[in-house]
Amino acid sequence: MSSTVHPCDQVLPFGRLAALGIQHVLVMYAGAIAVPLIVGRALQLDAEQVAFLISADLFVCGLVTLIQAYGATQWFGIKLPVMMGVTFAAVGPMVAMANANPGVDGARMIFGAIIGAGVIAMVMAPLVSRMLRYFPPVVTGTIILVIGVTLMRIGINWIFGNPVGPTAPLIVNPEHAAWLSAVKDLSGAAGSTLPPLPEGLALAPKMQNAAYAPLSHIAISALVLVVILLIARTSHGFFANIAVLLGIVVGGIVAASFGMMHFDKVASAEWFAVIEPFRFGAPIFDPVLIVTMTLVMIVVMIESTGMFLALGEMTDKHITQPMLSAGLRTDGLGTVIGGIFNTFPYTSFSQNVGLVGVTGVKSRFVCVAGGLIMIGLGLVPKMGALVEALPIFVLGGAGLVMFGMVAATGIRILAKVDFKTSRNNLFIVAVSIGFGMIPMVAPEFKMWLPHAIHPLIESGILLASISAVLLNAYFNGATVDNTSAKEAAMAAEA
Repeated sequence: MSSTVHPCDQVLPFGRLAALGIQHVLVMYAGAIAVPLIVGRALQLDAEQVAFLISADLFVCGLVTLIQAYGATQWFGIKLPVMMGVTFAAVGPMVAMANANPGVDGARMIFGAIIGAGVIAMVMAPLVSRMLRYFPPVVTGTIILVIGVTLMRIGINWIFGNPVGPTAPLIVNPEHAAWLSAVKDLSGAAGSTLPPLPEGLALAPKMQNAAYAPLSHIAISALVLVVILLIARTSHGFFANIAVLLGIVVGGIVAASFGMMHFDKVASAEWFAVIEPFRFGAPIFDPVLIVTMTLVMIVVMIESTGMFLALGEMTDKHITQPMLSAGLRTDGLGTVIGGIFNTFPYTSFSQNVGLVGVTGVKSRFVCVAGGLIMIGLGLVPKMGALVEALPIFVLGGAGLVMFGMVAATGIRILAKVDFKTSRNNLFIVAVSIGFGMIPMVAPEFKMWLPHAIHPLIESGILLASISAVLLNAYFNGATVDNTSAKEAAMAAEA
């Protein structure tokens, strides 16, 4: 190998390239499958559709990773060892959209918003690095903390059951429902003296639901959590990095051994299938939803900027303005591709950036290999069906770790913020976290506000982001500090 070739551009021997590529895939796999599971079930899609979302996500993860790591013209790809995956920052807004518009039409609205936001992100890419001044660690740390806390609610519901629907803690007593039905029939009978039932009259759920928080589900979730913690405590390097994935595998095996996991749909799924664009129909472009996702993309690109700067330090590669623009433009392009292929917004995965530091391997072709492997996995529907077959409670213990780690990353970044000599930073964090908690604590706070702005305000992540940016500008002004961005990204990867 010529000594003039930069370590980032070295092509390793095939065997080592494949092994390291698989390593990158395993490190990101648990995070990659989480978002399509969350959004697919929030949309109330059937099992086959959720499995397709998972396959589509794996396929686009690989495709966008190829563009980012290998490069596609001078306009796209930062050409560093980067693995691309769905950002958790978009989960809150997408779940809010799904809850308001469940089913296939809701999916079309989400994909339309993603495509629109991706196009805007590509146009904005050269400008975003200049916006770095508005996102110092006190802002990014607060936003990431709120993202983690918001997602932890999903992980907790994975363990016990959703608070609404078939697994709600309380359900209507069937005897009471039968009585009300009989009264309704009598009130509508000819010659009845009973007044008609008021429109919208319904019984309050009062009976405890056996499907909520059964001890068997809690036990398996706890087992998954214990396995993850044991592996994290006793292993180092690669195995520590895939502790979450190994915990899910153990939980799945135990669930299957007790007859709680079924493989009918896995058996019937095909071995190979092309990912169809616009599988759910033509996207619906709603301006308010596009604005919502655009705000998410700005946060995502600011986070990516810090990641790229940190990765440049780790690989001894000087990050130029054109390189940074090409990398951020790929975030936008990947998001457009995601919307076209029925999946979600993309960004660089911090755990894979951290893996570069752990292994010391700087070659971007390792991530190119990882991208090819992800594409291959996405073209095998049985993989998506297998993930979809996992009982939600198996993912619960893993979700607690995955989403809790996001929150912990925000705390780690905030730990580097100067709160002693700049006490106003306390106000930024305190008020912004408060805004982020509003939709969680009082989800109906918006009931008297114009319906058109609901998508903008029903995500605590967006409320916290807007609050943190505005309060930071008010208290601290705007100063360019790339060093702080690098340090924040380094903290996120540690």
